[in-house]
Amino acid sequence: MSNNTCGLESREALIEEIRRLKKEKGAVVLAHYYTDGDVQDLADIIGDSLALAQKAAKLGPEVRTVVMCGVHFMGETVKVLCPEKTVLMPDLSAGCSLADSCPAEDFKAFIEAHPGYTVISYVNTSLGVKALSDVLVTSGNARKVVNSFPKDEKIIFGPDRNLGAYLNSELGRDMLLWDGACHVHERFSAEGIRALKADHPDAPVLVHPECKRPVVLLADKVGSTAALLDFARTSEARKFIVATESGILHEMRKACPEKEFIAAPPSTGEGGEGAPGCGCNDCAYMKLNTLKALRDCLRDGRPEIKVDPELAKGALRSIDRMLALS
Repeated sequence: MSNNTCGLESREALIEEIRRLKKEKGAVVLAHYYTDGDVQDLADIIGDSLALAQKAAKLGPEVRTVVMCGVHFMGETVKVLCPEKTVLMPDLSAGCSLADSCPAEDFKAFIEAHPGYTVISYVNTSLGVKALSDVLVTSGNARKVVNSFPKDEKIIFGPDRNLGAYLNSELGRDMLLWDGACHVHERFSAEGIRALKADHPDAPVLVHPECKRPVVLLADKVGSTAALLDFARTSEARKFIVATESGILHEMRKACPEKEFIAAPPSTGEGGEGAPGCGCNDCAYMKLNTLKALRDCLRDGRPEIKVDPELAKGALRSIDRMLALS
């Protein structure tokens, strides 16, 4: 069920108008798994960051307009990959706390302070950071990309310290980590997950690698959003505890209606543990992609993503290298 607030317009009327506008405008709608369930259902392509980038790169000339339902860095990535297309977003204020934790000018100074390092950046970054990077990764391909470099390669990894620390631990690396994090994944409560596990001992714990190490250590499966979804599909388990943004539960329940998915709880306070019963760890930015905002975007042809050509050129190198290595 949708959490969209449509005001005086009914959900059904908005859905019907969105479908009509997509056809009329020759538009393709992309949506991340963390967006609202109704938005995912209306999308032509849904996926995690890697899948959306891969599929955007393959859109044909018959597609004139692409609407990216996600956060701002995703819209920028689509525009870099599809410079000849009109790229829209339902709400340009849909940012990303992880991208915000790594300003390009500060990251540039960090790189300059460590000469001789290869720079690997998570795709959850601004165009400026992408242009400073040698190659990008997503949570789905990070292991493969990092392993493409020699063991003794000096690597800066940014901006997610939790994903970087996980990769260092798993791959025996000593990458130099930028100190950034996703506010949603940082909030998951290890204590709350242990309490849920006590109540549901047969439920595997599925964890995104952007989570803190105490949460990762509780996992039966650590992986990208798509990897967690695949695990749920193929596992014989009947219920799962899921520690990533709650939007993925919509697709998990659609894919496996006979299984139960329990949202892992966030901590109740700054640095504190708490509230095992609270499964409300949402990304407020992703939830800005409402039905009304999507309808308005398609109807009005705005807001449109614009990118600086020079930054786009630099970013394309790191994006293309990621896609080639994936």
